[in-house]
Amino acid sequence: MLDVSTTGLSTIEATLNYLAPGADKPFAYAYDPPPGLPAHTERYEPHRVTVRNGRPLIRRFSLDREGFELRRHDTEVADFHDEGEVLQLYYPEMDELLRAATGAEKIVIFDHTLRNTAKGKRGERIREAGASVHNDYTVASAAKRVRDLLDPAEAEARLQRRYVEVNVWRPIAEPVQSWPLALCDAQSLDWDDLVVAERRYADRVGETYRVRFNPKHSWYYFPHMRRDEVLLIKCFDSETDGRARLSVHSAFEDPTTPAGAPPRRSIEIRAFAFF
Repeated sequence: MLDVSTTGLSTIEATLNYLAPGADKPFAYAYDPPPGLPAHTERYEPHRVTVRNGRPLIRRFSLDREGFELRRHDTEVADFHDEGEVLQLYYPEMDELLRAATGAEKIVIFDHTLRNTAKGKRGERIREAGASVHNDYTVASAAKRVRDLLDPAEAEARLQRRYVEVNVWRPIAEPVQSWPLALCDAQSLDWDDLVVAERRYADRVGETYRVRFNPKHSWYYFPHMRRDEVLLIKCFDSETDGRARLSVHSAFEDPTTPAGAPPRRSIEIRAFAFF
């Protein structure tokens, strides 16, 4: 059981970047756009919000209520930049973790991303932090991703039952001192706050949700996360019985970050849990 720590201040005031009013189905290219087209049409505006330290409340959070939870989890991976080691060791570790966390019958891990706030270029495996309020999947894109990943017959059968997309986020270096993640309590989120945005790739078009500002949003973070801790973030749940369907989130500039703090280095895996 993760020790309930009071590390850090009880609350901080931070700036989060929300979608500016008037943006109608914005898009962004994941590669150099065709001639004459802008790289993106997303426009953001900063909003000052209160972000609460979630560590004293660790035992309260759950994927089905707030849409996220923090867990203690050791890994045998020595080098997260070794693709083979990640695939051979980390994916099975995450499969076991997600089965235990969700009770799912089947886990399909389909992607992972390394991030480093000191660098990151479009199209590279190492990327910058996502510093705008967003969610990785929409109702349409989650179902489409299932169809992309599974054989047609299995995909259609799985889509008739509950399925959940979960991201697992982990620091891979020293405790996080810069650019932590802020997570929005799903209970404070209105569906009308979400705006479908296209993510255009060379071979496909994906969809994510961008988010309009709402003063009702309740934000949390977990300061000084360590390599032996993981954040489980629900990015889509097909169930509509009142449980959390997603938790929007964003990296943010922590005003308490000390001068000279090291860049944040992290890995996130994306997976579907099928029931």
